[in-house]
Amino acid sequence: MASFVKAADAVAAALEIERRGYAFYRKVQEKATDQKTKDFFGFMAEEEHRHESIFAEMLKRIGGLELPAGATDEEYLSYVQGLLDSHALFLADQEREMIAQPFLGALRFEKDTLIFFVELEAMVPDAERIHVRHCADEERKHIRMLQKFGK
Repeated sequence: MASFVKAADAVAAALEIERRGYAFYRKVQEKATDQKTKDFFGFMAEEEHRHESIFAEMLKRIGGLELPAGATDEEYLSYVQGLLDSHALFLADQEREMIAQPFLGALRFEKDTLIFFVELEAMVPDAERIHVRHCADEERKHIRMLQKFGK
């Protein structure tokens, strides 16, 4: 992955993960039947929204998306879509299962996002790594929160 994508590509994928995470948490929030659970997933949605803002600013600093040399638009878009589709939240029928078991689903989402951020850190310029590391640390915090809240 690191040999083909540029930092901006990886950050754009992170942005999409955060956007989809926000939508997932809002959906779960709407379906929740008790206020404590609604509030918790509302908080998680806002955390994803905050991360989205971090990555949007990072993308501005790094620069817009550029096609790798020799890649066609179709090849490139297919590759980026493949990166996103490998995340647990984006697998077929996964969202339905995650909504049926929101804490387990959210835990899987946060874990996959943490793994993505750990890999992303090596792809971005040195000056941006601290921001990715901060988001990875927050994903770890989210995992601990989910484990505690879901008991």
